[in-house]
Amino acid sequence: MTAPEAESIPVRPASRRRPDWRAQAPVVAVVALGGALGASARYALTVAWPTPPGGFPWATFWTNVIGCAVIGVFMVLITDVWAAHRLVRPFFGTGVLGGFTTFSTYAVDIRKLVDAGRPGLGLAYLTATLIAALAAVWLASAAARRVLIRRQR
Repeated sequence: MTAPEAESIPVRPASRRRPDWRAQAPVVAVVALGGALGASARYALTVAWPTPPGGFPWATFWTNVIGCAVIGVFMVLITDVWAAHRLVRPFFGTGVLGGFTTFSTYAVDIRKLVDAGRPGLGLAYLTATLIAALAAVWLASAAARRVLIRRQR
């Protein structure tokens, strides 16, 4: 290549370059590890608390509600209390809690209830999970902030 040809090749500014895959590998690894742990815990709950055919899926309901409450507390802790290591949020927030909570099983459970001739229960489950999960994250984060404020006094 001649010097004039080399000068005409566009070069991305440093701020627009793709991140080096080696920098992302630890993030991917901790998300995968956390996801495996969270999904295993969720699976253990469904085995310990199986849903009878046509019954309310309590294990999935409480998994999602508890997971939302924990994410509420976790986000307060890592944003208001301490500067977490860069891998803590991907490991615990995305990995563990992302693997523990489940939208896909929630959707399948609703479909199973409808297919079992229980559309009213399916609608109740859909609504109750949504309201309870949103309330859990809000209440848990508000409670965590109150505890922090009291401890600072």
